[in-house]
Formats: sequence, C-alpha cells, structure tokens
Amino acid sequence: MSTIDKAAGGVANFADDTVGASKVVNGFARKIFPDHWSFMLGEITLYSFVILLLTGTFLTFFYEPSAAETTYTGGYIPLTGQHVSEAYESSLRLSFDIRGGLLMRQVHHWAALVFVAATIVHMARVFFTGAFRKPREINWVIGSILAILAVFEGFTGYSLPDDLLSGTGIRIAQAIILAVPVVGSYISFFLFGGEFPGTDFIPRFFTIHILLLPAVILALVAVHLMLVVVHKHTQYPGPGRTEDNVVGFPLFPVYMAKAGGFFFIVFGIIAALGALVQINAIWAYGAYDPSPVTAGSQPDWYMGWLDGAVRLTPGWFEFSLFGFTFSMNIFIPTTVVILFTMGVMVLYPWIEQAATGDRREHHLLDRPRNQPTRTALGVMALTFYILLWVSGGNDIVAHMMSLSINDITRSLRVLIFVLPALAFVVTKRICLGLQRKDREKALHGRETGRIVRLPHGEFIEVHAPLTELERWTLVQHDNLRPMEIEDRVDAGNPDTLYGKVQRRLSKFYFEDRVEPVTPAELAASHHDHHNALETAHADELDRGDNPAIATSQTTHG
Repeated sequence: MSTIDKAAGGVANFADDTVGASKVVNGFARKIFPDHWSFMLGEITLYSFVILLLTGTFLTFFYEPSAAETTYTGGYIPLTGQHVSEAYESSLRLSFDIRGGLLMRQVHHWAALVFVAATIVHMARVFFTGAFRKPREINWVIGSILAILAVFEGFTGYSLPDDLLSGTGIRIAQAIILAVPVVGSYISFFLFGGEFPGTDFIPRFFTIHILLLPAVILALVAVHLMLVVVHKHTQYPGPGRTEDNVVGFPLFPVYMAKAGGFFFIVFGIIAALGALVQINAIWAYGAYDPSPVTAGSQPDWYMGWLDGAVRLTPGWFEFSLFGFTFSMNIFIPTTVVILFTMGVMVLYPWIEQAATGDRREHHLLDRPRNQPTRTALGVMALTFYILLWVSGGNDIVAHMMSLSINDITRSLRVLIFVLPALAFVVTKRICLGLQRKDREKALHGRETGRIVRLPHGEFIEVHAPLTELERWTLVQHDNLRPMEIEDRVDAGNPDTLYGKVQRRLSKFYFEDRVEPVTPAELAASHHDHHNALETAHADELDRGDNPAIATSQTTHG
C-alpha cells in the first residue's frame, strides 16, 4: 500500500470515527435519482451559479467599487483623458488591460443570463408537471424566492460598471422607488445616500451583489437540494413507478459521472459564448451621465417586462393628496405587479390544493394535458409576460418596422387583456382534445392506416395494440371532479365564505374534464379489439377465394 493510500485511509477513518462519515456517504451515494432530460434544467441553474461564483471572484480582484472621479489613461484610446468614475475605469481596465479580463466579464454576464433563464424554465417545468404538490410546497416557495433573487442579483450586477446603460437602469429603478406612496423618497435617500445619483450607491450595490444576495441564494440552494434528498426526487409515471418508490440510477457512480460531464458541457457552452459573442460593450456607451439617455437603451431580458408594463400604463394615472404625489402610473405596473406576481407564485400550491381538496403526497408527475386548467393558467401567464416584454422594446419595434410607436402601444394595451384570455381558452381546449385522443387510443389502440372490408360490407380500421408502457401512460392519472360537500370531508362549510370560494374554485378547475379510462372499459375494449382482429384475419384468409371482397389501403395524418 502506497503512502497516499495510507494517508487517505487515515483521513477516512478519522472522519468516520468523529462524525460517522461512512454512514452518511454510503447512504447518500446509494440515493436513487430518476433519469429524464427535463431534470437537467435544475442542474443548469446550479452549474451556472457555480460559474458565477468562480468568475465573480476573479472580477472582484480588479473591480473598484467607487464613484470617485478619476481620469482614464488605459488602453482604450477613444476614452483617454475622460473624467470617469473609478468603477467605470476599473471595468475598462478589466476589459482591455487585464489578461483574460474581458473573457471573464463576458462569461460572468452570460452565466448570469443563463442562470436566470434556467431558473425560470426550471420553475415552469415544476409548475406544468405538478412537482410543487405535497410534500414539496416549501421547496416551491424556495424556488420562487430564488427566481426573484436571481433577477435582483442580475440587476445589481449589471449596474456596477457605471456606464451609460447601467446608469440609465439605476435611474429607472430610483424612479420606481420614488413612486412608492408616502415613503418612496425616504427609501431613495437611504439607498442612494442622498440625491440621485450620489456616491454611495456603487459601494452599496457592490456589497449587495457580492455578499448579501449570493449568501442568501447559496443558503437557499443548499436547503433546496437537501429537501430534494429528503423528499426523494419526483418521476414521470410508468410501469413499476409508484408514489412509494423511485426508479433510476444511484448517485454514485452513475449519476455523479453524468452530472460531472454535464457540468463541463454547460461550462464549455457558456465559455464559448463569452469568447465568441460580445455582450455589454461598456466602452461603446461611455461613462454614466444623467443628462444623455439613449432612446434605444434596453435592460437585460428578465427586467424588460417591467419596463414594458410602465410603457403600457397611461400617464394620466397620477394625482396629489394630503401633500403627497401618488404616481400610480409607475407604482402599479412595477411594485404592485412584482408583489402580486410573487404572492401568486408563492401561494399557488395551496390555491390548487384548495381546489382539489387533495392532501395526499405526490411523487409521480402530471402530464400537462391531464391538468388542462393548470396548463392553461401557465400559458396565460407566459403570454402576459411576452406581451409586456415586447412592449418594453416598442420603440425598437417601431423603428425597425417603420411603424407608429403610438399605434403599437395602443394595440398592446388591448392585446394585454385579450391575448392572455384567448391563450387560456385555446390551451385548455387543446389539452382536453389531447385527453380525448389519449382515451380513444387507450381503448382502441394505435391507428395503423389499414382499412379492411368485412364480408358483410362494413369497413373497419385495424388498430395495433399498445404496449404496457404506452397504455399505462394514458390511463394512470387521477379522476378529478368538482368538489361536492356531500362527498368531500374537506370541502368546507357551505355557509362560510371559504367553503363557497373553495367549491367555486374547484368548479373552475375541473368542470371541463375528460373521464379517464376505467378498468372495465379497458377490458371491454380489449374483448372487442380481439374480436375485430379475428374477423379481419378471417377476412384475409377468405380473400384469396372470394375476389369480390377487397381491401383498401389509406394513410391517416
């Protein structure tokens, strides 16, 4: 045995004797995780956060969080001799004078965009598949908080270079704070250390960005992963998969090897983006000056929807009362919208639980089509977000397409109420249609496109039987119906407001539904299908002796 092996064995024995490490490692290494491509979305979120920590650490070595004025003498000649802040000067020095600095800046920025995007897409996957149901409500709340924190972390990050674009974004943020009734001006003075822009906001944003928010995010990620292990990972339905087991691969060595490889793939793609695709060219904008504001300035995509909400709100929605100015045209589309969005996100597991009256634990995921109302609500929210995001660039759209910005704004003010409602109805109808198709397929099998004429003249299509896996996927979901007080003990007292709201909510969710296939229907369908196959087979045997009986071939789309 080599010296290294002996040393490693000694360390392992010491850890086992002091904290019982072998039991923890052995139990954790045998933890089973299911395998599905959609589960990688959460991994992308985690890996991009790790990349952010690594690149951010590098950037802090050279960035100067100060608004003090200095003269730029670095390698970017067009700005030589300009009076700029030390924050902007250090950002330019990182980009042009520090070896690998520009690459690290761009990798950091791309990783931030991927982190926010992966977080939101991962949340969407959890929502549409019902992975937030009991016992994972707290994990959904943690994920919702992480999504909001990721947005604010990104905002504070791209505000630090103190260039014209980031300064414009900070000015908009200050306007949003000022719009808070009564206390807005006090909050603004506290945050910026006096009148805007002041000299205190850059050090404060820097502390928030590199210390406060990352610490909270890291703690929440740790709790999130711990709860995933405690609750066990959700899985998609299939033969052998129940609410009491997990079918998949052990963490070690299979899942660790796959996860490690996937981490380097994510790292490689983000590094390639940072090396090949320019982003946030702060030297092209110049240092921040409150007087010039470019008409085409756009925030990062995850902040654009709030900008769009402000652009759609009529400017006349402002008044004075008791000596205070109430700018509802700013306060409602920003602060109110953010708080409402956060509230609905955090409370949604309990909202759906009230509609279903279901208090059971769920470890099998839903197919989105089998929850048409939930799926329609999600698509409606995405439509609402996309319209606000498009509105945030209405000036760019008007310029590029030679349209009137006023016409675009008026059209979006109408569409913001029409399209989400239309998306809800259409999505729900599509889900119900897919359920009917699944029911037909489960009962009669898969269409083959082969039409057979029987001896008595009837034409039938020969259907191919489904495999057990295919049939199980189509029939395994619960039969949810609107809540009735007489058959649901948790339906609430009908005389209370809660009981009335609960049953109306249940009716909204489950009034339109397609009954799943019952075992009796499956048995009867199997018997009929067997008889049809025997008849078709007998017809094929007789066809050679009776030329009057024909068989036609067709293809169904």
